[in-house]
Amino acid sequence: MNYATIKNCDIANGTGVRVSLFVSGCPHRCPGCFNSEAWDFGYGSPFTEETENHLLNLLSPDYVNGLSLLGGEPFAPANQQCLLPFLRRVRETYPRKTIWCYSGYTWEALTDPAHGVHTSATDEMLALLDILVDGPFVEELYDISLLFRGSSNQRILDVPASLEKGMPVLWEGCE
Repeated sequence: MNYATIKNCDIANGTGVRVSLFVSGCPHRCPGCFNSEAWDFGYGSPFTEETENHLLNLLSPDYVNGLSLLGGEPFAPANQQCLLPFLRRVRETYPRKTIWCYSGYTWEALTDPAHGVHTSATDEMLALLDILVDGPFVEELYDISLLFRGSSNQRILDVPASLEKGMPVLWEGCE
């Protein structure tokens, strides 16, 4: 897996101060995407153990609330296989920090074993998240006033509550 960029002091992609990892590779190619250069799976730099260690170090200050995964597409099957071991390390090292993930796939697609995006890593990857912002960016539904998302079709989901109920549960902080 490659990554496009790392932001070490991001306040736009989740609550509080966050470290954000923008992975490379996206099959959605949404018109109007703010990060179209990251559509190419070969774009950017290789995601190595050194990169993981750098991210873990960036997450260490107390003022950092957590990690946000964006893209590209973190849930692209090839990216899931690389991100899962990293998310395990983040959760083990920083159990009190939150993990947000932005995906163009919907909750329904990610949790459907018959859907092509669902891999052997998907369920565990979801279980390691606190928040999932799901759904593709739709340019016609773009709304600058929305909290933590670009278009009104996208949902901010409480992942633990969604897994418990077996259906999407909106995050209480999204209204």
